[in-house]
Amino acid sequence: MERVDLDALTFDDRGLLPAIVQDAENDEVLMLAWMSRESVERTLDEGKTVFWSRSRNELWRKGETSGHVQHVEEVRVDCDGDVLLVRVHQVGPACHLGERSCFHRGL
Repeated sequence: MERVDLDALTFDDRGLLPAIVQDAENDEVLMLAWMSRESVERTLDEGKTVFWSRSRNELWRKGETSGHVQHVEEVRVDCDGDVLLVRVHQVGPACHLGERSCFHRGL
């Protein structure tokens, strides 16, 4: 797999990019969150997901209060360098409503 440097990522005008979080064991999409360059760096360094909260304007670690952490197996970059796929081993539910996935409703 080709490796991409952090400088090759394309962040939006707010300095963010979307991160799709996927279960590394069964490929289920668990959630979508936003990452800044700093949160990407911390995620890679710590081995657990760190995101950017757009509502609070600060970094947040998934599971910091709930214990439902995401252990990162790998981070992939899409072909345009503007979306991340974060493959994780999820502890407990990923959704703040207690569901395994944030995508538990149909349309």
